[in-house]
Formats: sequence, C-alpha cells, structure tokens
Amino acid sequence: MKRPNLLKPEWLRVKAPQQERIGSVAELLSDLKLNTVCQEASCPNIGECFAGGTATFLIMGPGCTRACPYCDIAFDKSERGLDPTEPHRLGEAVSRLGLNHVVITSVNRDDLKDGGASQFVACIESVRARSPETTIELLIPDLCGDWNALNVVMKAKPNVLNHNIETVPRLYKKARPQGQYERSLELLRRVRDGWPKVYTKSGLMVGLGETDEEVMNVLSDLRSNQVDIVTIGQYLSPGPKHLPVARFVTPDQFAAYRKEGEAKLGFLQVVSSPLTRSSYHAGEVQRLMATYPR
Repeated sequence: MKRPNLLKPEWLRVKAPQQERIGSVAELLSDLKLNTVCQEASCPNIGECFAGGTATFLIMGPGCTRACPYCDIAFDKSERGLDPTEPHRLGEAVSRLGLNHVVITSVNRDDLKDGGASQFVACIESVRARSPETTIELLIPDLCGDWNALNVVMKAKPNVLNHNIETVPRLYKKARPQGQYERSLELLRRVRDGWPKVYTKSGLMVGLGETDEEVMNVLSDLRSNQVDIVTIGQYLSPGPKHLPVARFVTPDQFAAYRKEGEAKLGFLQVVSSPLTRSSYHAGEVQRLMATYPR
C-alpha cells in the first residue's frame, strides 16, 4: 500500500538543541550504561529535555518483546535476564543529575514472569535511597493484565502511575495488536481504586487515522476511570517500515482537546500540543500535587 505523501507542517519544527548540555547528559548516561526513551524512541523533544538536564529512563531494554508498528524501539523476543546493577546505576544518575522529578519507563517484557514489576520496585528503592526528595513517575506497560504484578509495583508507592492508552479502540488491531483497550482502562482504574493517593496519568497519539470524536470518547473513558492527567501529541512516523501519518492535527485542535478535557471532563491537567509526548514537562506534576494534595 502506498504511503500518503503528507508534508510536515511548520508547527512541527523543533527548536535547535543546546549541544553542550545534551552532550553532558548523554555522556553521563553512556558512562552509567543507561538507556533513555528519548534516544531509543527517537523523541522529537530530546534536545529540549537533555538541554534542561532531564531524561526518561528506559529500563529492562533496549529491546521490546512487542513490535507495535508505530514505535521505533527495537523488537527483541529472545530470552534475557535482568541486570541486577541497573537500579543502582539509575539511582546514581538521578542523584548526579540532581533531578526533582524522575520518569522511569520500560520496554514490554512479556518474557518475564512478572513483566518486570520487581525491576520497577528496585529502581524506586534505589532512587529514594539516594534522592529521597525526588518525586517518581512510572510509565508502565499493561503487564499482560497480571494484577498481582501491578500490586507489587504499586506497593512501592510511586507518586504518579502512567500507562498510555496510545490510540482509539478502533485502531488497536492496526497500531497496538498485542494490547487491549479495556485492559489498559482496567489497569488505570485498579490503580485509583487501590491507591487513591497516587496520581494517574495516560497518553495518546493522534494522526493515525482516528477522528476528533473518537479522541473525545477516549478522553471521556479515561476520565470515567478517574485518570488525573492526560498527554496528547502528534504521531510522527519513525520510518518507512512504520505506520504512516494519516493527518497532521492543527495546534488549534490540540488546544480544543485541552479545553474540553480540563473544563468539561475535569482532568487536573491535559498537556496537548503537536510535540507533546508522555514525559514532556512531566515535572509540572509537582505543582499539581501542591495544588491538589492527597
């Protein structure tokens, strides 16, 4: 099938990064042999985030056991163990970077009995041992619906639990074939029901072929499951082997998503813009926590 020939609009231009600061962060990550989703997933905000001295740490990777056709992270279904030194190295990086807020995410590890829950816990413990004032956000996979594994993660008490819904239900078969829309909603609902003090978060991409009405239906579903924060960003195809961009959503429409989500549906925050990604300006959650304490 021929890919649509869509020209990238002006509003998707990324500001030139500050190479000196990027280099120092990248050097630290290389020194500690850590992966970031910024690099592995070809995030368009890598310049801004690295220049500001922040990064979203990608654990248990870089290979993923799923091959979602929108994602640039490498596919690896081979059996692999976990590196017991990774949590220590991650905690060291957070301390050396002086982060106030850290985001820890992972590839899907469907090959592991607990989906990697124990590694998330070890990373939380390592960060808190070295940087007790740092708030922690986890961006976790669906754990194949293993709610015991979710309990293990949540007992470590992250400040924010993020799980991305990614797209509208109609496009799951095409974009997220190993995911289940209802399972992702259930994960988010279970977090709020079991750990009401934790702030819940989710995110989705637009531009894969969904309609604005479908986007609003997803937002309504997320809010019905008491999700607090939502991120919405433009899908950008990583390359010719990935799903093509079906449309470029205008900045005005992104603003409309935000207005509808916050004013009508009651999200604490909707971060919605063409270049928004799951962890973009994630540290702003500290302001929300101060404004809406639990």
